[in-house]
Amino acid sequence: METRSAKKIRLLNEIYESFSSCGEDRISDLPDAVLHHILFSLPIKSIAKTSVLSKRWRYLWYTFPDLDFTTINVPSSINSTPKVSPNSHKKLHTTWSNIAGGADFIDQVLSLREKNSGIRFLRFRANLSFSRLNSLIRGAVKHNVQELDVEVATNDYFNFPRSAISSDSLRVFKLKSKYPGFRLPPSSIMKNGFRNLFSLSLSCIIMYEQPSLHDLFTDSSFPLLKKLNLENCSGLIYLHVSCRVLEELTLENCFQLEHLDVTGPKLESLSVKSCFDSYTSGTKVKVNGPRLKRIIWSSNTITDQSCLENLTSLIEALVGFFVLLEDLSAMKLRSVNDFLSGLSHSHSLLLENQSVEILSKNNHLAGISLRPFTKLRCLELHTGFRKHNIPGLANIFRSSPATNTLILKITNDHNIERRKWNRDLWQLSNSGEERFWESQSHAINSFLQHLKVVKIYGFSDCESDVSLVKFLLKHGKVLQEMFLCAEISKSRDSLHREKIKSQIMGFSKASCNAKIVFK
Repeated sequence: METRSAKKIRLLNEIYESFSSCGEDRISDLPDAVLHHILFSLPIKSIAKTSVLSKRWRYLWYTFPDLDFTTINVPSSINSTPKVSPNSHKKLHTTWSNIAGGADFIDQVLSLREKNSGIRFLRFRANLSFSRLNSLIRGAVKHNVQELDVEVATNDYFNFPRSAISSDSLRVFKLKSKYPGFRLPPSSIMKNGFRNLFSLSLSCIIMYEQPSLHDLFTDSSFPLLKKLNLENCSGLIYLHVSCRVLEELTLENCFQLEHLDVTGPKLESLSVKSCFDSYTSGTKVKVNGPRLKRIIWSSNTITDQSCLENLTSLIEALVGFFVLLEDLSAMKLRSVNDFLSGLSHSHSLLLENQSVEILSKNNHLAGISLRPFTKLRCLELHTGFRKHNIPGLANIFRSSPATNTLILKITNDHNIERRKWNRDLWQLSNSGEERFWESQSHAINSFLQHLKVVKIYGFSDCESDVSLVKFLLKHGKVLQEMFLCAEISKSRDSLHREKIKSQIMGFSKASCNAKIVFK
């Protein structure tokens, strides 16, 4: 199969060969759109080289709609540049000599473009001043740019480029700043622009003392917005998102956030990671999305209140919290229960390690039961799987009455020794953990009657692992397959693992007809 690099070299060679004295130049006769499509496969430096071939190819370069400057590497020399004929356009020499000049080259390319040639997308990464950034974006807007993807580093804070706000052609805008970040203009200016924007991604925003911007993302400001991504927002305390056609919302690293309110009649995907202020009381999250299909909630501080409403279309949910377990209050525990209850329509649920720890503590302290996940088919749990986790797992199993696939990923914490199982007790039933599981057999009967596939990663001969395996093999009447992937161990333990495998196989034959796969 031809690699991408080989394809680029082949295309470039075919273009150059079409100008050889022995061949007929048929490529140049192709329509502009076709040639632009061919050039799209090449790095922009190679596209610039083709402009020295003829007036026809110079025109193609000056009208090329897809400008991706992120592929430029500063060359050690320009000796590999195709030889330019004496009659070549004078400005062309200037353009090619500036190809190593970063922003200078981008400026030159934009200034040489044909007057009515539109830009489909412009991408660049640069370290430059705010005035130079404004100049580049104004040049792109002048050529009716549809997609802008900019990553910029500056020596100081800078203001959001206003020329992008007033653009009627802009459909996609991505602005990522490295430290220290940028400020947004007043809401009166922001709300008068972006009338045709479909996608907006902003990273490293400074929003201190700008409370009016917290209510910016509504229909009145972004009537056509379908995708919104906000990262590293400093000073963002309250965020209200209510865009009528919004389909995807991503929020990440907003550590000072206290209140999140999301309402989206067409919202299908919500991802919130590493957000919320852990030192402030009264924090709250509210989500209302009748079409929401996927939610990722990872490494977030637990809010004091959680209200997830109307998530009746939910297919997939991933939940993980960041919290010091000793600081958990009854209010926080209820908030976790309320949050998970709002996900009760999900078909697939993944709970990260801290979530399982919280539910284990919740089960012990508060005695609050989860709302049944009646549509849940696939349940994945990440856990250290120690003794205190077992009641929490039982609570989750009770709340998953129709689940047919259980995936358990046991994380290995080298600082905590899990109790090893005495292999001589395999055939006995006097383990405290076994007795607990047996006491739960009636409460989780529906879970056991639907469970068909079990996959345990990081399995070892610890008491918790073995007790659960024996229990599921004994009571999983419709169990079809159990996959046990042992934790990484030294080669000298191979004989010990083979003995465990043999004992599991023997126990399964006496209990059920499930296929056992041991790795």
